[in-house]
Amino acid sequence: MAELRNEVMDALARVAVPGGGDLVSRDLVRALSIADGRVQFVIEAPSPDAARALEPAQAQAEAALQLLPGVTQVSIALTAHAEKAPPNLKIGRHPKPQAHPMKPSGVARILAIGSGKGGVGKSTVTSNLAVALAKQGRKVGLLDADIYGPSQPRMMGVSKRPASPDGKTIIPLQNHGVTLMSLGLMLDERKAVVWRGPMLMGALQQMLGQVAWGELDVLLVDLPPGTGDVAMTLCQKSEVTGAIVVSTPQDVALLDARKALDMFSSLNTPVLGLIENMSVYCCPKCGHEEHIFGSGGVAAEADAVGLPLLAQLPIDLETRVAGDGGTPVAVGQGAMAEAYAKLAQGLVQGGMA
Repeated sequence: MAELRNEVMDALARVAVPGGGDLVSRDLVRALSIADGRVQFVIEAPSPDAARALEPAQAQAEAALQLLPGVTQVSIALTAHAEKAPPNLKIGRHPKPQAHPMKPSGVARILAIGSGKGGVGKSTVTSNLAVALAKQGRKVGLLDADIYGPSQPRMMGVSKRPASPDGKTIIPLQNHGVTLMSLGLMLDERKAVVWRGPMLMGALQQMLGQVAWGELDVLLVDLPPGTGDVAMTLCQKSEVTGAIVVSTPQDVALLDARKALDMFSSLNTPVLGLIENMSVYCCPKCGHEEHIFGSGGVAAEADAVGLPLLAQLPIDLETRVAGDGGTPVAVGQGAMAEAYAKLAQGLVQGGMA
């Protein structure tokens, strides 16, 4: 079943749409179901005019899927979705604070991805790990809690404003097999978020409690750098299953990574392991390896504190280009995709995801 689903998504990714891109990269496919060879899904356009323009793509998709081995029937509905944000949906505010835990119903595990400082690639690791876990067959959510600098919409290739049918419930977006919510989808990306602690906590509370996450095996939370309000609120209020700390090997990064480890310890949040990012640069022309940020620092730290070293990920141009383009490198094939697949497989086998 998983193999056929992948073949269906690959076929849909080859169906071009007006304005550039394809049905998958433009996040137009909804409610895909495959049972006994019957393939059903919805192409959801942003407007009635866009829906009419997509009619040739609908016919092309149907013809392409009917050629796939194992597919006996194809049913594609074409609908138009009006993107209207209710005027009473306010972000960063909440009618009253919650004293009880904020773990969303239907979410089995929450994994916090943190770092002591910015610039170590934490968000890149989070987006690729989310995609890699989805490719392992897990139902994955990704919450971009880096409220001051949300980057997941760009890296995951989504830009639409989430809908809210009643002014309270927020419908998250989906792409690359991952359900995504970010404050960056709700506010003008050119505007700075100038908020104090209560508004930060209110926004986090909304993104945990008001988003219709559905049934998820794991929700990855991309934390902001440091040890401030958002991380504290998440760990104290949302029943976090565990945390993963990302760092580069250099001493300055490790100094702050230790502070992140101490924070999680103070908040009684178990740390599942460390990830060493940008561990080595391998020249694509000659194969020479250069340890730009030092060598083995995170591995030594993991050994010193008795935690697993979950992965050592090299610095890689393809990873950067893929993230800027909205399609994480883990979506495709190659050495980096395999590295993230191995990381995801280890978490799944260890019962952590």
